[in-house]
Amino acid sequence: MFPERLTEGYRAFLERRFASERSRYEMLAATGQRPEIMVIGCIDSRVSPEVIFDAAPGELLVVRNVANIVPPYEPDLSTQHGTSAALEFGVQALRVKHIVVLGHAYCGGIRAFADEQEPLSPGDFIGRWMSLMAPAAENVGPCGSRSQAEYLERMEKASIVNTLDNLLTFPRLHALVERGAILLHGAYFGVASGELSVLDRQSGEFRPVKPKDLK
Repeated sequence: MFPERLTEGYRAFLERRFASERSRYEMLAATGQRPEIMVIGCIDSRVSPEVIFDAAPGELLVVRNVANIVPPYEPDLSTQHGTSAALEFGVQALRVKHIVVLGHAYCGGIRAFADEQEPLSPGDFIGRWMSLMAPAAENVGPCGSRSQAEYLERMEKASIVNTLDNLLTFPRLHALVERGAILLHGAYFGVASGELSVLDRQSGEFRPVKPKDLK
């Protein structure tokens, strides 16, 4: 049986949001989508980009996977590249102007990699995917005297930087970034605090986005 929670949620959506934004949905259906922002986020159910950024229908092109990772450019036809295909669609077909890599606190994929947890299945799909974190882990170094919480946060933020670097291995995207046609951004969301921090590429620091009344 279809989950009752989804049925109830759909009815609420139909009565409220769809009713108030029906013209927007009709316009999107007639003219197609033209989002200017692509968000690469994690599959974690607590970190929905559409919710965090209060987005309207058609505003964000979102691709989500474990730990918001983009693999390096590998045009190997023997391997399936779901994230790379989504990136190609956003860059080549929709011509997005911004790509945001959205990481977050308490990321299960990052923790699994850091703790070297046992595979969840014989396929070890998560483990093989998270091996893409290796360059970021090398940059962070061993946990050492740091607390586990501090170490994991450093890993989560290093993964964002690593994904931004991987994006630049795609030749077409690299050329567009060089021309200023596409801007790349890193952001980090605190699940418990609700705080969003944006990466300053020059300093390498993540700086909190302050509410308007605190500017």
